[in-house]
Amino acid sequence: MPDTLTITDNRTNKTYEIPIRDGSISAMELRRIKENPEDFGLMTYDPALTNTATCRSKITWIDGERGILMYRGYPIEQLAKNSDFLETAYLLLSGELPTAARMNKWKHNVTVH
Repeated sequence: MPDTLTITDNRTNKTYEIPIRDGSISAMELRRIKENPEDFGLMTYDPALTNTATCRSKITWIDGERGILMYRGYPIEQLAKNSDFLETAYLLLSGELPTAARMNKWKHNVTVH
């Protein structure tokens, strides 16, 4: 059985099952919750987007409260210390750090045009 969040609307006494996927719910699911059928439905209000994910990213992961910023699974501090701009750009675009041979080809492709 998939994970769900059960919400009871005390205005209508209706109960809603909202699917939980990867630790989050879709805000569009809240639109099903209406006091009257012609209503727009519930929306979330999140000043400064502190609890809102606007997209799923395989590139960047941020935990602002703990001061963690990662790119493609690598801590930003590690990339800043051990990688140059082109190596980091390759990582962001391809999803992995380049081998020496791939790095040489990448540098050539970027610098010679």
